[in-house]
Amino acid sequence: MTDITPSDSLLAAFWAYERALMANDLETLDRLFAPGPRTLRGDAGGVLIGHDAISAFRLGRGGAPERTVPVVQVHWIDHDNALVVAITQPSTGGRGQQTQLWAKTDAGWVVRAAHVTLPAPAIATATWRVVGSPLVAGASSGPLVGQTVAVKDLFEVAGFAVGAGVPAYLAEQGPAAGTAPEVEALLSAGASVTGIAQTDEFAYSIAGRNVHYGTPPNPAVVGAIPGGSSSGPASAVATGQVTVGLGTDTGGSIRVPASYNGLWGLRTTHGAVSRSGLLPLAPSFDTVGWLTRDAATLAGAARVSLDLSAQSSVSPSFVVAPALTAQATDEVRNAFGAALADLGLADIHSIEVGDVDELFEAFRMTQATEAWASWGAWVDGHPGALGDDIAARFAFASAITEEQGLAAAAAFDSARGRLDALLGDRVLLLPSASSLAPSTTADPEEIERTRAGTLRLTCVAGLTGRPGLSVPALWVGRESSATDVPVGLGLVGPRFSDLALIELGATLAEALRRV
Repeated sequence: MTDITPSDSLLAAFWAYERALMANDLETLDRLFAPGPRTLRGDAGGVLIGHDAISAFRLGRGGAPERTVPVVQVHWIDHDNALVVAITQPSTGGRGQQTQLWAKTDAGWVVRAAHVTLPAPAIATATWRVVGSPLVAGASSGPLVGQTVAVKDLFEVAGFAVGAGVPAYLAEQGPAAGTAPEVEALLSAGASVTGIAQTDEFAYSIAGRNVHYGTPPNPAVVGAIPGGSSSGPASAVATGQVTVGLGTDTGGSIRVPASYNGLWGLRTTHGAVSRSGLLPLAPSFDTVGWLTRDAATLAGAARVSLDLSAQSSVSPSFVVAPALTAQATDEVRNAFGAALADLGLADIHSIEVGDVDELFEAFRMTQATEAWASWGAWVDGHPGALGDDIAARFAFASAITEEQGLAAAAAFDSARGRLDALLGDRVLLLPSASSLAPSTTADPEEIERTRAGTLRLTCVAGLTGRPGLSVPALWVGRESSATDVPVGLGLVGPRFSDLALIELGATLAEALRRV
C-alpha cells in the first residue's frame, strides 16, 4: 500500500531493537520479538522456530558484533504489518542485511519473522585454524580426486604446527617436518587438504566447545553444540565446506559429532590405521576415522587408508543391550526403538552386559591414567592454560595413584574379555549418543551429565578395540526446529570389519528410508 508512510512508533521500535542488540539487552530483545511458537529467525546457520528457541540462541551467542545501520527501508503491507529492510555495516568491514516482518499489537510493535545476513568471514576461526585454497594439493589422479579434507588439529601436516586446540601449546610448536601417514594416504589418493580444523583442548572432550576459539556451528541443530573433539572437521563437513573430516575417536569423538550433525562417522578398529604423526590422548583407545555426508565418501576414505588384506566380512547378526540403551534420553530411546521395529531384523538378540557403570569406570580410569601420562607434565607446567572443564579432567587424572592405575588396567582387560565373549562376531546396535545435541547455552552440569551418559554407550567400542559406526538414520521431531533433529544409529562390529560395517550401515539406512 504505497499511500502509507512509516510511522514514528514503528521506527522507534526498530531503533530500540537495534540499540538493544548492540547492548546485548536480552530483556528488550525478548520483548520486541513476538511471543509464541510461530516466531521465526533465520540466518546462514538455519532457522529457529518459536520465541523460546530464539531467546535461548541469543543467550548462548553472548552479544552481536558491533555495527552501524546506514539505510532503513520500510515496505507497508497494511496499517498493522510492515516489512523493514536494513543495510548493516559491521565494524569489521563489509555489508550485511537484516529483514524483519513487524506487526502492531496491543503491546506495541513486535517482530514476527527476521532474516539476518552477515558478511562472510575469510576464516571462521571457531571451525578452522588454518585454511588454504587448497592448503595442500592432492595427487592429480586417484580414487579421491575432487574430495576435500578438514584435518583435525592433532595430525602433522608438513610446514604447519600442531596446536591441539590449546593456544599456549601451539605457541611453543614449530612447523611439522613431515606429514602424518594417514594424511599422506588421502593426499596420495587425490584428495586435497582444505585446512587444519579446530579440536577440543587436547581432544579430551566430546562436547565441541573450546574456550579459546569458540564453538563451531552445528547446521543440523541451530543453536546447538557440534560435539567433539573432532568438532572442527565435523562442522566443516556439515556446513559443506569440505567432503571429508579427518578426525580421531578415543571415547566417541567421531561418533558423537556425527550423531549431533547428522553425518556418517567411523571409528576404525584400534590399530587398523597408523597413528604416527598424531598427538596421543589415551593410546589404548585412540583411533583414526572420518566424517562424511554420505556412505560412499566414507567408504572411499576408508579404502585408501586401511590394509584391505586385513579386512573381514560381517554377518548380519545383531544384538542389543537394554542396559546400554537405557543410558539414552526418552526421545533418543524411542527413536532407536522405532527404527528397530521398522527394520524388522530377523536375527537380533538381547544381551546382558552387566553393570554399565563398571564398564564406564574401567574406560574412564584407564583413559585418565593414559591422558596424564601423555600430557601431565605439560599441564603442570602451564597453569591456567586450559578451560575449566578440561582442567578438571586433568586434575582428576593427576590424582590417580599407581595402585588405582593398575586396578584400572585389570578392569579394562576383564571388561574386554567379557564383552568379546558376549558380542562374538555379531553387530551391536545402540544409539550413537545418549541425547540430541545440547544447546550452546547448556550449563556445565548438563554437559557433564550428557557426557557421562554418552560415554557409557561409546566406551564399548573403546574397551574392545572394535570399529564403531554412526549412521544418520534416526530423527526426532521438535517444534522449535524447521527440520527433524538427527540422532545416530550406532553399530559396533567385529575387529577389522570396518568396510563391511559401512556397507551394512548403508543397507540399514536405505531400509529405513523406504519405510
